[in-house]
Formats: sequence, structure tokens, C-alpha cells
Amino acid sequence: MPPHTGPFREGRVLLHRSEPMRAVVIHRAGDYRALSIETVPDPECGPDDVVVETRYAGVNYADCIVRMGLYSSAREYVGWPITPGFEVFGTIAKVGSRVTDLRVGHEVVAVTRFGGYATKVRVPRTQVFERVPGFDEASSAGFPAVFLTAHYALATLANARRGEAILVHSCAGGVGVALAQLGRAMGCTVVGVVGAKAKVDTALEAGAHHVIVRDGRSWAKRARELSRDGYRVVLDANGADTLRDSYELLAAPGRLVVYGFASMLPRGGAGRPNWLSLAWKYLRTPRFDPLELTTKNRSVLALNLSYLFEHESLLEESMTALFARAREGKLRPPPVTTFAFDRVADAHRAIESGTTVGKLVLAMP
Repeated sequence: MPPHTGPFREGRVLLHRSEPMRAVVIHRAGDYRALSIETVPDPECGPDDVVVETRYAGVNYADCIVRMGLYSSAREYVGWPITPGFEVFGTIAKVGSRVTDLRVGHEVVAVTRFGGYATKVRVPRTQVFERVPGFDEASSAGFPAVFLTAHYALATLANARRGEAILVHSCAGGVGVALAQLGRAMGCTVVGVVGAKAKVDTALEAGAHHVIVRDGRSWAKRARELSRDGYRVVLDANGADTLRDSYELLAAPGRLVVYGFASMLPRGGAGRPNWLSLAWKYLRTPRFDPLELTTKNRSVLALNLSYLFEHESLLEESMTALFARAREGKLRPPPVTTFAFDRVADAHRAIESGTTVGKLVLAMP
């Protein structure tokens, strides 16, 4: 078993074991009405697993894409029905026969490949970590997905270096806040892009040196003014709306890291994809020519965290590096908005609206 990030704390309170397990279950693709809270059987605990009694579960935009039936790894690994959720905070309720370094009652965070929206979740031991240093319970639950994504994008794929100028789209969202904090901690000059003036302060507090409000395509001109030589790293989860301009803003050498396509999906409460708009934006998504990439010394890189879970050493190394920075005070909890478990549909509406900042979490009953 690989080493983990430090000593584990014993929990103060355990949920009553006799309480039936409840989970958000999606039986087929749909809008918010597809989110059903049901009583389900307790998870079995394999020899290398732990069962966590959940106090908080992180909410990510990817969970909404799962609900809409558009998330490829959800179809590949689970299918229907499915319980969404990539991250939880809670206490250990059971340990497998080959797990020797954990006890019932330990407070932990866990990264999950789906299943997090539940009062109990079974997780492989290799995906369980201590509570995040300096983070409370709710912000610990919202830590793994966004900070692992940010670390893999910025430190592993882009290999960002001190003194480099980096451009962070959606800089007030969960991953954007994590990227700004990490970029600042790594000694980079961070320029953030946000979708509204109300989000500027969040991006600045996260560590951005400059923040641009995206309005049409004028944001790209302002970004160029802030870094005349271009950006060594641009991090973009928008898709067709910004990818072409993001690529053109790269320096030589420069790296564009793509980790989402949020602009292809609905905003403002529809809760389901507009297939005509989706097709149009798919056709508008730029395709990058390898010959041009070589002559311009540019790279286009991409990731999807849900396909990296088998790489145990990568998760371990990333979490160890992140926890070290958290202990040094270089990573701080983002703003957290908490929704009661039975308001899961409201959480999805909120994150799809594009108006939220920081992290959203569900509080378990």
C-alpha cells in the first residue's frame, strides 16, 4: 500500500449505523427531475476498500453533464442508473480485511469515480486521504476534484515554471480558483478571465494578478495587452467560445490545456442540452494542425480526471504535493456554498446558471 499524506484524525460523531443508506439516483438522462433521492442497500466493503459515512459531497459541473447523459466515462464505467459525485468528506464506517492503516471513525476525504451523492460510499483505499490541512469539513469535501484537476493541468501537463505568464479561464469557479492559487504559489504571473464583474474579487482573492471580464471577444485584446509576448500556459474549460482565441494567445513555446467544454451546454435553468446549439458549437470547436503546432512551437494538451483513477501513484503524488502547499498556507479554502442533500436539484440549477463562485457542496442529513 503506498504511503499517504499524513496521520488520520478520529471523527467526533458517527452517523447511526441503523439508518438506511440514501443516495441520489439518476435512472435516465434528463433535467433536474431526473435527480431522485432513494433508499438503497449499504455498499459492500471489499478487502482493499473502505466505506465512508458521508458528511459533505462536492458538487461539480461534471455532475450535471452526467445527469444529461453526456459524460463519456459515466456511460463507460457505470451506465444507468447512476449516482453522481466525485468527492466526499466523512468518517470511516468499515475497513476491508487488507486495510491496516485506518480505523473506524477516522475523518477522511475521498475522491470517487461517481457515487459521491450518498450517505455512504465505498472507495478503494488508494483514493482515501486525510482531512485537508487548514480546510473545514465542507471545503475539504470540495477539495479533491478541483485541486487534483488544477495540479495535473498546471504542474504535470503544462509543467508551469516560475516567472511564466499563465491565463486562467473561469477564474472564479472551483477549478479556476484552484489554478489561480497554484499558479501564484508556483511563482507564475496569473491573469484570470471571468464571466461577470461580480466575480472579479473572487479571482483576485484566489491569487490572480490581473482579472479580465469576458465580454464578447474584447477579452482577448485585453489579455494580449497584459502579456505582449503571449502566455506560456492557457487553461481553458469553455470550449468553442474561447478555444481559438486561447490558442492564438500562446507564446512560443506555449501550452494550451483543455479540461472541459462548458460553453457547449445550457445556461440559465433549462437543465437539458439544446441539441442544435450543441451540434453547432461542436462544429465550431477548433481542430489543431500538427504541422502548425510544430512550426509555432505550441502544444495542445487535455485531461479528464475520471479517466485517471487507475493511476494510483499519480493521485498519491498530486495529493501529497497539494497537502504540502496547504500546510504552508499557500492553498486556502475557496468560497463554499452549501445545499441540503434534498436540495440537490437547486445545487445543479445554481452551478449551471454560471453565476456561482468557488465550490458547491451537499450537506448530508
